[in-house]
Formats: sequence, structure tokens, C-alpha cells
Amino acid sequence: RRSESIMSTDEYRPVKIFTVKEANATLPLVRAIAGDLAQLSQEVMDRRARLAHLLGDRQPTAGDLYSEELAQIEEELQKDTRRLQEYVDELRHLGVEPKGGPEGLVDFPSLMDGRLVYLCWKLDESEVVHWHELDAGFGGRQSLTAGSIADEGGDGGLFDS
Repeated sequence: RRSESIMSTDEYRPVKIFTVKEANATLPLVRAIAGDLAQLSQEVMDRRARLAHLLGDRQPTAGDLYSEELAQIEEELQKDTRRLQEYVDELRHLGVEPKGGPEGLVDFPSLMDGRLVYLCWKLDESEVVHWHELDAGFGGRQSLTAGSIADEGGDGGLFDS
């Protein structure tokens, strides 16, 4: 499920373009926010599933303590959903694109051979070492090897500083 609106790669205008060095330099902050996002995303998903199971085919009745408790749980879920959006907004403000809340998946817009690509990072990775085309997603990610990218200075490659 994607939270952003669908747009063609021609229409995409990133807030920031990252080199590999810049992406790795932002990882301490990105890792902290993505960690919070991943943890809360999983908690919210688990609570939503439990709530759906508890509700089942039950019809709430006025004055029912059980219904009041369920309403309170739903209100807490709404608050946590707003917190999730705040984490997403924080990441986007940094110029990165959160792609998978529970997985802690984040993309950094970058240039390769003059075209936009994503540097791809996942919460359990120590540094940014993968990339993929804008429309390829996680399944299309490839290793950042010196031979596969432009690593000469000043040519719009991923390793420019």
C-alpha cells in the first residue's frame, strides 16, 4: 500500500538529491525516525487486527462498558496514526521517501547517469549500499558497486560530494 499519490517518474520532483555520502551522513537521524516509525507501525497494525477480531459482528449498545473501552482503543489508534504521519512528514522534510513503515524502508532520491534513481536503505542495514529505478521498488534494488555507477567527481554521479 502506498501512501503517496501516484505520479509518473517525469512528474516527480524530489525535495533533495542525495549522493551516497550525503545519504549515509543522514542515517543517524533517518535511522532514529525510521525506527520509531517501524515500531509504531507494527504496534498499530497489531492493535487494529486485535480490535477487528474483538469487534467481530458485535453491535455496540449505549452504556455498554465494553463498547466504551473499544471506543477508547479506537481513539488511541487514531492518535497513534497521527503520530505515524508525523514521522513520515519528518522523513519527507529531510528529503527522503519512507516506503515501508513496519520494515523501516526508506529511499533517498539520487542521480545516476543524469537520471533520477533511489538509493535504497532498510532499517537493519548499517549503511546505504543499494539503489533502484524510481518505478522498480524494493524488488528491483541493486548493489551499489563502483563499476555500476558513475563515481567520477562532478558528473552528476551518486558519489559526488
